[in-house]
Amino acid sequence: MELSASKTPRIEVVDALRGFAVMAIILVHNLEHFIFPVYPAEQPAWLTVLNDGVFNVIFSLFAGKAYAIFALLFGFTFYIQCHNQEKKGKDFGYRFLWRLVLLLGFATLNAAFFPAGDVLLLFAVVGLVLFLVRKWSDKVILVTAIILLIQPIEWFHYIMSLFNPAHTLPDLGVGAMYGEVAEYTKAGNFRDFIWGNITLGQKASLYWAIGAGRFLQTAGLFLLGLYIGRKELFVTTESHLRFWVKVLIIAAICFAPLYSLKEQIMAGDNALIKQTAGTAFDMWQKFAFTFVLVSSFVILYQKECFKKAVSALRFYGKMSLTNYITQSIMGAIIYFPFGLYLAPYCGYTASLLIGFALFLLQVSFCKWWLARHKQGPLESIWHKWTWMFANK
Repeated sequence: MELSASKTPRIEVVDALRGFAVMAIILVHNLEHFIFPVYPAEQPAWLTVLNDGVFNVIFSLFAGKAYAIFALLFGFTFYIQCHNQEKKGKDFGYRFLWRLVLLLGFATLNAAFFPAGDVLLLFAVVGLVLFLVRKWSDKVILVTAIILLIQPIEWFHYIMSLFNPAHTLPDLGVGAMYGEVAEYTKAGNFRDFIWGNITLGQKASLYWAIGAGRFLQTAGLFLLGLYIGRKELFVTTESHLRFWVKVLIIAAICFAPLYSLKEQIMAGDNALIKQTAGTAFDMWQKFAFTFVLVSSFVILYQKECFKKAVSALRFYGKMSLTNYITQSIMGAIIYFPFGLYLAPYCGYTASLLIGFALFLLQVSFCKWWLARHKQGPLESIWHKWTWMFANK
């Protein structure tokens, strides 16, 4: 694709890494039946063992990490957009606010088919932090990211519980909302399903993100992605590769003790400690493993054999919005009662195979589409509407 001199050239590894994240998301979502936990009632013993193995491997590798990579690259993309406009003497900030409003529309479209699990709404809301910090110094942005990633709200509640044993967390009613979502989903009425998802489902998704520590972690990841962009750490140089090697070593060393501490806390009987300190350690161990994945991917991408093996991910990553939303639509048709209703017949192994099949189908479409267009269909709409009414 030809680029004007005023634009920052695309960085291949970022497209491939984004494609990797969306691929991982579609595999996790298929195992979850897109937040519709209905599975076969009876299975052979060997298949039960296989399903348990598939679940443990996929969730250990990708759950909570794929979304984190997606969030990191959201902040990085914001840097690219800001940088391109700064070279023209313009402030991208207010245009970005309009872009977030458009993202709310895409989030609503996705949520219509994805009960109580849309990350795009979270990105649209938390994305405001990028507007606020866009003119801050690199050092302040990094420090702020670290503070957010520490999970200060969880630690506040934990400390309060030490002084006051009667201290409790706010009851956001997430369990009751998810129960209602499950009821109308099982009923199979398409109109109720769509309306419930874009109203109650979206509310449940946001409230769950608050309780799970996702709000502050997402904000921290956005800022970290912005910082990485400013430091050009995805640009291939010897010093940057050494940086990613150091990140890999540190993240790998930190992961094991963080995971062990999280497991010990979660094995305890105190619910409040599990919901506060446990949540923080869970976020930290997932953060560490996320950077094991990111740094490993960046380092391996310098090898031609690896780059060739994952070349399809570049196409997939360039159409991440289109792929993310269409996977929800296809998943709903496959698993939910208003569609084929295959959920009761698909254990984790079968669901993983369906996920791979959907991924390969999307990759084929991406290659076909990008051979004829510069952007994916939804990416093109987002870009055109972002710049509507702009002075050319």
